[in-house]
Amino acid sequence: MNFFASQDKARRTTRRLVIAYVLATALIVIGVTLIVAIASFNFTDTSYGTTTGTFIGQQAPILIGTAVLTTLFILGATAFKTASLSSGGGRVAVDMGGTLVPPDVRDPLRRRLRNVVEEMAIASGMPVPDIYVLEQESGINAFAAGYTPGDAVIAVTRGTLELLDREELQGVIGHEFSHILNGDMRLNIRLMGVLFGILALGLIGRMILRSGHHASIVSSRRGRGAPAVLIIGLGLAILGGIGVFIARVIKASISRQREYLADASAVQFTRQTDGLASALKKIGGYQEGSHLQAADPEEVSHMLFGTGSGLSGVFATHPPLTERIQALDPHFKASDYPDIDVRTRDTVSSSANAAGLHSGTTTAVASGGATNLSETIAEMVGDPETEHVTFAAQLRRSVPELLYDAAHSQELAYLLTIALILDSSGRDLERQLALTEERLGAERVQLIRQYYDQICSIGAEYRLPLMEIAFPALKRRPLPQLSYLIDLIQRLIGLDGETDLYEYCYYRILIGNLGQAVDPSARQKHRRGIREPVRRAAVDLLQVIAKHGHEDPGEAKRAFDAGVASFGKWGSQFDFDGDSGASVAVLDQSLDILLALNSEGKQMLLEAITVVVMSDKTLSVTEAELIRAICASLDCPLPPILVENPVA
Repeated sequence: MNFFASQDKARRTTRRLVIAYVLATALIVIGVTLIVAIASFNFTDTSYGTTTGTFIGQQAPILIGTAVLTTLFILGATAFKTASLSSGGGRVAVDMGGTLVPPDVRDPLRRRLRNVVEEMAIASGMPVPDIYVLEQESGINAFAAGYTPGDAVIAVTRGTLELLDREELQGVIGHEFSHILNGDMRLNIRLMGVLFGILALGLIGRMILRSGHHASIVSSRRGRGAPAVLIIGLGLAILGGIGVFIARVIKASISRQREYLADASAVQFTRQTDGLASALKKIGGYQEGSHLQAADPEEVSHMLFGTGSGLSGVFATHPPLTERIQALDPHFKASDYPDIDVRTRDTVSSSANAAGLHSGTTTAVASGGATNLSETIAEMVGDPETEHVTFAAQLRRSVPELLYDAAHSQELAYLLTIALILDSSGRDLERQLALTEERLGAERVQLIRQYYDQICSIGAEYRLPLMEIAFPALKRRPLPQLSYLIDLIQRLIGLDGETDLYEYCYYRILIGNLGQAVDPSARQKHRRGIREPVRRAAVDLLQVIAKHGHEDPGEAKRAFDAGVASFGKWGSQFDFDGDSGASVAVLDQSLDILLALNSEGKQMLLEAITVVVMSDKTLSVTEAELIRAICASLDCPLPPILVENPVA
C-alpha cells in the first residue's frame, strides 16, 4: 500500500462524490419543478383557458421559487447533517449506541481490545483513537469514524468482543486502521452528510402525501387544490425513492473497492491472513452475522466492517462475504462456514492471550544505535507491516508500570505529557521543574520527576509511543486545563531562550493532535502555497536536518547537497548556508508552509529527507526520532524504524 497514492485516491473519490451530488441535486430540482408545474397546470383553476406557454410565463415566479427552495432544502439538509457530525467520530459512535471504553478499563475483554488498538496505533505511528463498544449489538461488526487521526474513534460490537479471539480481533482492528491510513474516514463522514440531503426529500414527500390525502377528503368539493397537493406529495415521494436509489448506488460504488483495499492492508500489518479470514468466516457461520439490530445500519453501512444489513447487488456496500474470504484463503468454499454457537464463545482464558504475546526480537533503531534503511522514508509512511505490530506489542508490554499507569490515567496523563517535553539532556531540567512547581505544586512535580527519570532510563524510542498512548486520557480533560497545559509547555521549552528541536517537535505533535480532537471539522486544507516559498521551506527543512545530524559542517553540506539534488534542476539553485542557525523558528515556519503540499510534494520531500539522513549510510537515534516527529507534524504517520525482523 502506498500512503500517498491512497490519500490521492480518497481525494479523487471525494471529488467524484461532489460531482455526483451536484448532478443528483440538479436532477431532483428539475424533477420537483416539473411536478409542481404539472400539478398546477392540471389541477388548479389558473390553468383554464391558457396555453402551456402562457401558463409557464404566468407561473414562472412560482416555478423559479420552487427550484430555489428545493435546492436550498437539499443543501440545507446536507449542511445540517454535516454540522451535526462536526464533533467528529465520537458523535457517530454515540449516535450508534456506543459506550466509551476508558483508558484504565479493567474488564478483560475490553482491556484486550484496548491493548490491540494501542499496538496498532504504535505500529502505525499515530495517536491512539478513542474506543467504543456497541453494547446492544450481538452481531460481529466494527467501524472507524472521524475527520482526522487525532479525532478518530474505533467502535466494535459486543458480539465482536465476545466471539472473536485475539488474533481475529487484531485482523478486524487492522482493517479499521487501514481505513484511517487510507483516508477513508473523512470521506465516510462527508458521504453521510451529502447523502442525507438527497434522502431527506423523500421524507418531505411522504409527509405531504399523508397531509394531502387528509386535505383531499375535507376539501374535494371546494376546489381542485387538494389533488394538486396529492400530486406534488406523490411526486416528491417518488423523487425521494429515486434519491434513495441514487444515494445507495453512489455509496455502494465508493465503498466496495475501499473494503478490498482495507482487507489487503490489514493482512499486510497483522501477523497472517488467518486472523482476518477467520473473523469473516465467523460472520458467515453466525446466526446474527454482521447485522445491527439496535442501531440503524443504513446511514453508516459504508463504514462498517461487515454489511450491517441485507442489501445486496448494486446496493451492497461490501463485496460478497465469500469473495472477501477467498481473496485471503483461495481454498475456501461457501460450504465451509463454521457453525458459531454463542454459548461456546471464546473468552480471555489466559494472561498471555489478554496481553497479546508475540514471538520475535524486533527492536527499534534507538535500541541498536544506528541502522541502514532498506526503503525510503516515503515508502514507510502509512505502511506498517508485521514486524511493526510485533515491535509495538513488545514495546507496550515493556513500558514500566509507573509510566503505563500514568498514560492511562485521566489525571496523571497530564503530568506524564509534561515529563515527555522536559529537556532530555538535563541542562535546563532544574529550571523547568522549578517553573512547573510554581504552577502545579511540589507533589505533582515529584511525580513528574519520577516519570522523567524513567523516560530517560528506557530510551528515546518510548517517547512518541507514550504520547500516543496517553492521548485518549489527556484529551478527556476540560478545555481550559488543556489550554493551561499548552501554555505551560510553551514556557518550559522556551525557558532558556533556545528551544531544542525535540522539544519543539513533540510540542507540535501535541498541539496538532489536541487541535484535531477539540475541533475536528475545523482542520481544513491549507491553502496551496506559492511555489517559491514552498521550495524555500523545503530547502530550509533539509538544512535543519543536515545540520542536526552532522556535527561536521563539511558532512552537513554534503548531505544537504545530496538532498536538494533529488529535487531536480530547481534544487541546484539553493546553496548550503553554514552560518545560519538550524533554529526552531526556521523549522516552525517551514513546516507550516509545507503542510500546503499535496501528496506528490510530500512524497518528494520525504525522498529528499531520506537522502540527507542516509548520506553517511547510517541513521542515528536522534535522526530517527526527529524524522518521526517531523512526519507526524506533516500528517504523514511513520511506523517505528526497526533494526531487524522478528524471529519466527
